[in-house]
Amino acid sequence: MLSFKRALVFAIFFVTAFILLRRSHTTSDDPEPFRKPPPKPADSGNDHVGSSHNPSTTSNTPEGDPIVKSQPVPAQKAIQDMSKMSLYDKLAYQYPYDVETKFPAYVWQTWKYTPANGEFTFRDQEASWTQQHPGFVHEVITDQVAVHLLRLLYASIPEVLEAYNALPQPVLKADFFRYLILLARGGIYSDIDTYAIKSALDWLPDSVPKESVGLVIGIEADPDRPDWKDWYSRRIQFCQWTIQAKPGHPVLRDIVSRITQETLERKREGLFVSKEKSVVEFTGPAVWTDTIFDYFNDPRYFNMRHTQGNISYLNFTGIESPKKVGDVVVLPITSFSPGVQQMGAKDYDDPMAFVKHDFEGTWKPESERHIGETN
Repeated sequence: MLSFKRALVFAIFFVTAFILLRRSHTTSDDPEPFRKPPPKPADSGNDHVGSSHNPSTTSNTPEGDPIVKSQPVPAQKAIQDMSKMSLYDKLAYQYPYDVETKFPAYVWQTWKYTPANGEFTFRDQEASWTQQHPGFVHEVITDQVAVHLLRLLYASIPEVLEAYNALPQPVLKADFFRYLILLARGGIYSDIDTYAIKSALDWLPDSVPKESVGLVIGIEADPDRPDWKDWYSRRIQFCQWTIQAKPGHPVLRDIVSRITQETLERKREGLFVSKEKSVVEFTGPAVWTDTIFDYFNDPRYFNMRHTQGNISYLNFTGIESPKKVGDVVVLPITSFSPGVQQMGAKDYDDPMAFVKHDFEGTWKPESERHIGETN
C-alpha cells in the first residue's frame, strides 16, 4: 500500500502532466482575441475623395489573411481642443466624412405638425416617402423637436446653435436645418410638399458605384431665356428641396459654415432679410448653388491642373442624364422637377423622374408661390 506522501507526489505528478499535455494539444481553431480591422489605406494620387475608388477593392482584408494578424490595433483618436479651431475645422472634426460608407437610411422632413396631428395636410406626400422607402427611418420634425435635436447634435459647436436661434423667420430655420441634419446624420432631406416617385435606391445608375458618391443633387432651374435673371438667381440653380448626402460631406460643412458666419454678422448688424439680402441668397438655392460650384473648383478636393477652366453652368445646362463630378452626382432637371413644362423638364412618367414637387412655397405670399411658371 502506498504511503500518504507517495500518494500525494503521484497525484501532483499526474495533475501537472495532464495540464502540460492539454496545453500542447491546443489547436489553431481556438478563438483569437477580438482585433479591430486595419485602418483604410490612404489613397495616393487621388484627385478627389472617392473620385477614383475601385469598386472591386474593399477596405476590409479577408478573414485569416496574415496582414490582419500582423497589423497593430490602431490607437484611439485623441480628443482635441476645439476652441482653437476654425468653424469649418470644428465641423470636420465633429462630423468626419467617409465617401465609402453607405448612404444612411433616413428620410428627413420638417413641418409645423407631425402626421399624427389632425391639422397635418400632407398625408399623401408624406406617405409616398414611406411607401417608396420601406425599412428607412422616416421623421417629420417639428420646430420644437428641431431645437432639441440640434442642441444634441451641435452642443460642442455653440456658434451654430446661436446662429440657428437667431434666425428670425421659419423659412430661414427650415433651410438651415436641412443642411445641419444632413451634415450630422446624412440620408435624404425632402420638403414636405414633395412626392417620392421612385426609391432613392434607384436614383444612381448601375454604372456609378455608390461607394464613390457622397452627395446627390438635382437641377432646379436651367433657364435659357434672355430674361432669366428676372426669375432666377443663377443661370443653373441646384434645388435644395430634395438632397441625398452622406454625413460630413464637405459641401454641407461649407454651407453650414457660411450660413453660421453670415447669420452672426447679420445679428450684429440687426438686419437679417432685405431686398438685397433675400432668403434665396441667404439660406436658399442661391447660396446652395454657389457652395456647390465652389466645391467643384476647390483645389483642396480637385486637381485643377487637369481641368480646362472652372466648372460652371455650361457643364450642366441641358443635361438629360446624371453627371458625376468627383463624389457628387448631378441629376437632370426632370429628376426633381418633372412636369414643370419648361426648361427641358419631362413628364412624371419619364424614367428619370424621381421626385414630384408641388411648389407650395407656404412661406411665401400666394402671389409669389408659382413665380416663373408658364401657363
